[in-house]
Amino acid sequence: MVVFLLVLVVVLALLGAVHWYVWRRLVRDVTAPGGLARRLGTALVVVLPLLSLAALVSSRAGAPFPVQQAVAWPGFLWLAVLLYLVLALLVGEAVRPLLLARTRRRASAREAGSPPEAVTRAGSPEPEAPPVPEASSEPPAADVSRRLFVARVVGGSAAAVALGTVGYGTYGVLRGPRVKRVTVPLAKIPRAAHGYRIAVVSDIHLGPILGRAHTQRIVDTINATQPDLIAVVGDLVDGTVENLGPAAEPLARLRARHGSFFVTGNHEYFSGADAWVDHVRELGLHPLRNARVEVPAGFDLAGVDDVAGESEGHGPDFVRALGDRDRARAAVLLAHQPVVIDDAVRHGVDLQLSGHTHGGQLWPGNYLAELANPTVAGLERYGDTQLYVSRGAGAWGPPVRVGAPSDITIVELASKQA
Repeated sequence: MVVFLLVLVVVLALLGAVHWYVWRRLVRDVTAPGGLARRLGTALVVVLPLLSLAALVSSRAGAPFPVQQAVAWPGFLWLAVLLYLVLALLVGEAVRPLLLARTRRRASAREAGSPPEAVTRAGSPEPEAPPVPEASSEPPAADVSRRLFVARVVGGSAAAVALGTVGYGTYGVLRGPRVKRVTVPLAKIPRAAHGYRIAVVSDIHLGPILGRAHTQRIVDTINATQPDLIAVVGDLVDGTVENLGPAAEPLARLRARHGSFFVTGNHEYFSGADAWVDHVRELGLHPLRNARVEVPAGFDLAGVDDVAGESEGHGPDFVRALGDRDRARAAVLLAHQPVVIDDAVRHGVDLQLSGHTHGGQLWPGNYLAELANPTVAGLERYGDTQLYVSRGAGAWGPPVRVGAPSDITIVELASKQA
């Protein structure tokens, strides 16, 4: 508890410092003291982080769903805007002195060229030098004007970059994921399974922002690819069945020759995992909770619960899912988090399909994701096991993606016997 409180204090202090910095550069430095613009800017810098805090805690606090929806859009979007505002303003700190120096040089050049130069005749007395003004602690009015101009240019540019980046990233999420195709050769699958297509979708994140229309776009996109099997690898929801059950209903229209399968992600355990497992089963998906099925094409499909379920006694159980299988058959494992790859290698898995990372979602978040995950996105090999990580089809928190576009991946298995 003490550690949690210390972390909370540090986080709040950091957020306070960041908002003070944004207020200073975008409000204090560019507006007149006491003016309407300054008062409005100051109010926004106070209200927006409060909305962000409300968006983050409203679901866990059990707030009514309409309240969650009301605070989610402004609260989460502000977090994304804040990230890129700060990054742009920090770049602006390097540009600011260069702009000031340039404006001073141009002003000096204009002043030097404006009055005609005095021409003295031989023998005539030199004109008297103009009186030197006494030193003042206050900067000259012209210098204040130049500083205000530069502050507005830098602040305005930073705001434009941040809003443009977040706007484009939001459009990418609301437009829906694009289809990505990956071919994975597996030594053990039979010739008959050559070209077998698995539609992999992860991190849909239905919640206060992404709802039924988001689900329908994903279902339509998957069905259009006509896959042989559909794998939903966790983090389907951010909320309860009561609030989000209607948003998930289009999943009942998923179509694949050998069915649709589901494994839990960490966010299911924040939202009532058992209730969601029952609900997706009612919608026609087959939950794999530390279980395995034999796919008619000639390989095993296994699924394990997410590691977040360990606190509820429902963590991954590789022995139960894979322990007694015939290792002469290829095994494809559905596991939400890539971090279980070492267990997959030990149990002879040929291919693990995962999500969880979002590919970083908001650049430069991909660098942080690399610290916590063996693979952030794409296909990599670990010993005899291949790991494919999807960037996911939705977004957590801000409905924004920058540098990590959402995807639904068609994994096509290739037999080396073909």
